[in-house]
Amino acid sequence: MNDLRFNIQDRIDDTTLARRLLTYLRPYRMVVVISILLLLIVSGLRLIGPYLIKIAIDESIPNKDTQQLGTLTFLFISALLLQFAFGFFQTYTANWTGQRIMFDLRMQIFRHIQNLDTTYFDKNPTGRIITRLTNDVDVLNELFTSGVVSIFGDIFTLFGIVVIMFWINWKMALVSFSVIPLLFLITLIFKYKVRGSYRRVRRALSRINSFLHEAITGMSLVQVFVQEKRKLEQFESRNQDHMQANLDSIFYYAVFYPIVNLIGSIALALILWYGGMKVLSGILTLGSVVAFVHYSERFFKPISDLSEKFNIIQSAMASSERIFNLLDTPFSISKIPHSKQITTNSVGDIEFDRVYFQYREDTPILKNISFRVNQGEKVAIVGATGSGKTTLISLLTRLYEVDSGSIKLDMVDLREWNLEDLRRLIAVVFQDVFIFRGTVAENICLWDQYVSNEVMEKAAKRVMADEFINSLPGRFETKLTERGQSISGGQRQLLSFARALARNPAVLILDEATSSVDPDTEYNIQAGLKRLIGNRTALIIAHRLSTIQYCDRILVLHKGELVEQGSHNQLLAQKGVYSRLYQLQFQCLNTEEY
Repeated sequence: MNDLRFNIQDRIDDTTLARRLLTYLRPYRMVVVISILLLLIVSGLRLIGPYLIKIAIDESIPNKDTQQLGTLTFLFISALLLQFAFGFFQTYTANWTGQRIMFDLRMQIFRHIQNLDTTYFDKNPTGRIITRLTNDVDVLNELFTSGVVSIFGDIFTLFGIVVIMFWINWKMALVSFSVIPLLFLITLIFKYKVRGSYRRVRRALSRINSFLHEAITGMSLVQVFVQEKRKLEQFESRNQDHMQANLDSIFYYAVFYPIVNLIGSIALALILWYGGMKVLSGILTLGSVVAFVHYSERFFKPISDLSEKFNIIQSAMASSERIFNLLDTPFSISKIPHSKQITTNSVGDIEFDRVYFQYREDTPILKNISFRVNQGEKVAIVGATGSGKTTLISLLTRLYEVDSGSIKLDMVDLREWNLEDLRRLIAVVFQDVFIFRGTVAENICLWDQYVSNEVMEKAAKRVMADEFINSLPGRFETKLTERGQSISGGQRQLLSFARALARNPAVLILDEATSSVDPDTEYNIQAGLKRLIGNRTALIIAHRLSTIQYCDRILVLHKGELVEQGSHNQLLAQKGVYSRLYQLQFQCLNTEEY
């Protein structure tokens, strides 16, 4: 589908969108063909009724032919029953196809989201992304179930009615269809107006979802700082925008649908006038006029349906633009290298070579960073907030790509590693511990088939998490609530230690990992970590300098530059940035004690 990709900022014609949407029907083309055939049969059966009525009025009733009238009645009822039977199977197959396409599309979007770079999530609110997966996909489901396939039936019905009406009397057919140019003009105006309103609806809904995600996540903060009224006002503003956008789209639909019915009524009036004159002149039979009336109603019924489907289509086009914009967001970080195969038997040597990186243009975060960490070495990274400590870790795990320079693991550039292999070799304990809804065991193993129960329990014991786990009602099978709210912050951090160690990584990274742990727990963890790090390479980011004095070496970052490195005593002796940071913390501790 690469040839169908586009930029959301460009003008997108419906043909391009339709071609791309129809590609999702390909895996189910046989079911779609069956559904279309069933729909054609139903549409054909609908054409029989008016013609049977014509025969009854022109032949059976005047000739008092009860046998023929009975036959016509039987055929009429049979056609209705067949319409019901074929209509049932057609509706089921169409909706089955729509549900399968929804499933496939959501899987494709979620798979794509998992591969997107971290920069995408930095720029796009979570609620907006959720809207793509939920509401926008739901709109497309309505397109596939009530739009695409049904349109074939409506078109076939219209074509059949046109043929029959011209066959009965071509002059009266021309009179009936004289209103079509007006209908075409109204449709073009509607299309132009309603497309923009549907874009505004989808945009307003995204804003609501983004706001709700943020507000609900931070509800405790909102309540503690008594900001409920302010948040309610903000929600009211977004809710008002969404309502107004919907009202705009409803206005256009409320105008368009009655106009289509009005045009149909005008056509019916023309038939009655012209047909009545011809009946009085003896040129046309009454049955033909009655048949024309029925066919005219059935002609404008599909057009009314098409207007409703057109409404669905315009909404779907607006949603598809947004979905395809997400799906067309490129990956800057390749998962699989195009060079040589790399083995996963890493020893953990790390080298940063003249690394530059910036999140935004003209705002460099790291400048000319060069250092080496040997196997088994424990290296701390310190610096003021915003100095680039966490960015180093993000680059090492390839959440971001370096702008220039290189980062190597075991003398091989990270860009030559298979991304999954690389990340399996590195375990990170973040400052903000994320706990999934699930059991304790699932949160330690993270559903990794390579982590056995024995390994999991051993890891928990080594970081001293087993004590609180064993006190839980179901031990390792205890269900944790969303974000681990049912356990304390310190316990969540202990689980993150067990999670990291269970993977047996070559490189262990601790990013402010003990910031939320009380001093007693921190002492136990530090003692456990000293035993557990063993021969592993360890990078430790910490603001509390008292926790890293045992490290082999300390790297000091200042405004994105590596300004000092050495042991704790060496750096104190230099009386530079590290010494000032240490003195500030020492004074703060003395003040707190006082």
